[in-house]
Amino acid sequence: MTTKPKARKFRIRRSAHEADTPRRTESDVPRMTAGDTPQPGSAGQQTPPRRDADSPPARSGQVASAQEASVDAQIDAIRREGLTGRQLRMARRVAQKHGLAPTSDFDAVRLLRAAGIDPFQRATMLELVVPEGEHGNGEGGVQPMNGLQMATAKIPADRVQLPQTVPAGDNTLPSTDLAPAERRASEIRGIQRDIARRRRRKLALLLTRLSFFVFLPTLICGWYFYSVATPMYATKAEFLVMQADAQGGSGLGGLLSGTQFATNQDSIATQSYLQSRDAMQRLNSDMGFKAHFSQDFIDPVQRLSEGATDEAAYKLYKKNVKIGYDPTEGVIRMEVIAADPAVSAAFSHHLIDYAEERVDQLSREKREDQMKDARQSLETAKQERRDAQGTLVRLQERTILDPEGEIASIRSLIGTLEAQLVEKKLELNTQLSNTRPNRAKVDSLQTEITLLENELAQQNSRLTDATEGENSLAQKASEIQMAQADLATADLFLQSALQNMKQTELEANRQVRYLTTSVEPVAPDEPTYPRKFENTILAFLVFSGIYLMVSLTASILREQVSS
Repeated sequence: MTTKPKARKFRIRRSAHEADTPRRTESDVPRMTAGDTPQPGSAGQQTPPRRDADSPPARSGQVASAQEASVDAQIDAIRREGLTGRQLRMARRVAQKHGLAPTSDFDAVRLLRAAGIDPFQRATMLELVVPEGEHGNGEGGVQPMNGLQMATAKIPADRVQLPQTVPAGDNTLPSTDLAPAERRASEIRGIQRDIARRRRRKLALLLTRLSFFVFLPTLICGWYFYSVATPMYATKAEFLVMQADAQGGSGLGGLLSGTQFATNQDSIATQSYLQSRDAMQRLNSDMGFKAHFSQDFIDPVQRLSEGATDEAAYKLYKKNVKIGYDPTEGVIRMEVIAADPAVSAAFSHHLIDYAEERVDQLSREKREDQMKDARQSLETAKQERRDAQGTLVRLQERTILDPEGEIASIRSLIGTLEAQLVEKKLELNTQLSNTRPNRAKVDSLQTEITLLENELAQQNSRLTDATEGENSLAQKASEIQMAQADLATADLFLQSALQNMKQTELEANRQVRYLTTSVEPVAPDEPTYPRKFENTILAFLVFSGIYLMVSLTASILREQVSS
């Protein structure tokens, strides 16, 4: 059965002295002078150099030798290099590996450089790593090794040491390792270049989108306005719908009669008529509106196709005939656009004539409606008065002309007779009161009294017959009085109808509307449309707004979906 070789583990061997002794920096090691004697077993113990037989004896005292002064200068120079703690610890391990005894980390760097060894080369550290089990006990453990053992330890040639180092003789290029600050600066520069590259890419994409969705359509529109569009001529005119001067009036109608509010509805109605299909059809039948805009020299966008429907012609009519009403001034402004200036002016004149006819028709209808009611009321009042007058005449023909006067005369006669009867009775009583009355006179008084009583009874009978019964004078008098009252009422109605008729005539005269042209249409000598620069800028703004709205909408939807 074949067994797989165990993977080799690498560990960093440290000497027994380094493993038991804590690391010390230069500050922990006392500086030795010429008179100091190194203590045995200390970390900075060093074997004193041998003296030659011919060399002069060393001076005693606190004066350092030239060699020690040179060492101190070299250590001070190494200290000023600004080496990190990691580099100093690496230099101490490499110095121990090569069997050197430095007094400090800086001294280790000095000794290695003096021996021609780079203390910071990666290959020197890889030599500290050995396979697990090498120089160990039988259980695979790692035995501590001192610096001399580490330096003399050899890896067998048949073993593969991973990672392997490149021999120094074959690699003559400088090291590519960078300091942390330089590596960090390099990474920052890389991030900045990446951000700049992304910005350039996004800017290029933005310019591409703007060119496709904004600049290219704007360029096409500008090319159309400057090179293809047919020049159009616009004729402008202004007119007002005015009311006749008011001769009188009171109330709210009198307050508004002289202002533009009195003709507001008529002006709106006139504007609506000029923008209607009726006006377009009249203009087409009178001036050939469709034929004019179907000519070949007009560009395809503004040209009306042959045999176009009234709906298509009406859309073009609303586009080329612009009418606006200003309620504050009461002015109707009209702009008629055509491919020929003379045709444009002719269209304007005809439309003004149509508006004038419409205004006259509206005012005439108002006058006719008002006068029709007034005339009908007057005719009714006349007929009622005529009927009342005929009834009174017929009643007067069938009876006494004045029944009331007849009854009054009978009552007056009865009163006279009653007075005479009382007087005669008093005279008779006076005569009878005498002892010897005059018989002739008494008989005469009695006769007169009898006659007076008979006449009084007859007159009372006449009065009774005149006041009672179906054919009495009282009934006939009441019928005549009612007929006279009806006649008086009919006279009042007739008088009111006549006054209303006259007032209605005045109001109808005030309701007269007429159209006044304040600005006559004049044919232009230069084309008014298209406004090339303004239309191009407007197209750019429109396309920019559309692109902005679509971009914002897409961004919001993308954010909502991604969240």
